[in-house]
Amino acid sequence: MKNVKLKIVANTKVGKDVFLMRLSGDCSEISNPGEFINITVPGYYLRRPISVCDFSYDYVDILYKVLGHGTKDLSQFKCGMELDVLVGLGNGFDIKKAQKPLLIAGGIGIAPMIALAKLFNEYGIKPKLVYGAQSKDDLVLLEVLTQLCDVYVCTDDGSQGYQGNPVDFLKDNNIDYDYYYACGPQIMLKFLSKAFSNGCVSLEARMGCGFGACMGCSIETTNGPKRVCKEGPVFEASEVIF
Repeated sequence: MKNVKLKIVANTKVGKDVFLMRLSGDCSEISNPGEFINITVPGYYLRRPISVCDFSYDYVDILYKVLGHGTKDLSQFKCGMELDVLVGLGNGFDIKKAQKPLLIAGGIGIAPMIALAKLFNEYGIKPKLVYGAQSKDDLVLLEVLTQLCDVYVCTDDGSQGYQGNPVDFLKDNNIDYDYYYACGPQIMLKFLSKAFSNGCVSLEARMGCGFGACMGCSIETTNGPKRVCKEGPVFEASEVIF
């Protein structure tokens, strides 16, 4: 973990209430897709934990949805503004577990899949991606994703792709994979882990500190309580007690 000052160099609306922000500066502590950063939003006591969407040693991209006052303010920040950020937080995805990876995303859970897909591509593997959203208007960055993955789209209203959620899609379609990586709403991850245990899930939780000191983000697992910010946010699907 490292506390750094990062400068906003882009903050672009890419979908309905969804923004892609690039922060420039020392991001050398970020080492793995699935990690998160913790941002101080001026005027708020607690930092905002947000998944890493893409990264290099000198920048990090975050994809976030406006859901409350904090993210609303974040969406209005201008280029050139500096933010106080904790980087290199959490344990991310382990790509060594898959030869035929399947990425599964629901809603804003698509965020960490971009860096993960890029990493697989670097090793000559093009993963499959099942991407679910409420409607076609809620799908973001499809042009980028289709370059990195073989994409299967699901929408609740059937406005694009399969009508239904990613779990139903997987039950109805025989997708060839050996291990999955999933991020999305907790209800989706719960039913996914019940139906298919051979994978991992990236969880969200309300956090106090973001680095394991306060125990505020603890969850129950088959191996006892664990902290989403420290032992997670990525856990084996079979381990989490939803």
